[in-house]
Amino acid sequence: MSDPTTDILAGLPLDDLAARLGADPASVRSAAEAAIPALLGGLHANAQDSAGADSIAEALTQHEGQRDPDPADGAKIAGHIFGDSQDQVVQQLGGVQGVSGDLVKKLIPLLAPLVLAYLAKQVGGRAGSGSAGDNAGGGVVGSILEEVLKGASQGSGGGQGAGSIIGDVLGGLLGRGRR
Repeated sequence: MSDPTTDILAGLPLDDLAARLGADPASVRSAAEAAIPALLGGLHANAQDSAGADSIAEALTQHEGQRDPDPADGAKIAGHIFGDSQDQVVQQLGGVQGVSGDLVKKLIPLLAPLVLAYLAKQVGGRAGSGSAGDNAGGGVVGSILEEVLKGASQGSGGGQGAGSIIGDVLGGLLGRGRR
């Protein structure tokens, strides 16, 4: 199985995101390398209980095939993933790879829907002919979510430091995850 962070990075419209954020593509890529593993790790923490897995499976059906992220929707997603700890997560991620915390804060709402769209594609492709929401939260979808998210939570991809943030910061801040 390929690395989710690498796959998501490869599909990002970096130039478009950079233009939307008023930043250069290299800085956006560095910020995304820090933020994507954190988003995936947060989703993994949320998927640890059935209510969280159900919520994620439902969100996946709403983001299948999404290519143009809505920042307002992304802010809601990030709020569900990180809860009250979002500012602390952003602050920690801002120190990774020398990226600006302000850029990370602006980028997360654009990345969150794209991360869900990636997961929806992965789940949909492995669950058979049904949509990502079939058997939501359990059965095939729950197993696939666990498999896809597990690699990200172990710090794969994302550069040095991002994996430790997932393990150290998110684990402490999110506990068992939010719904």
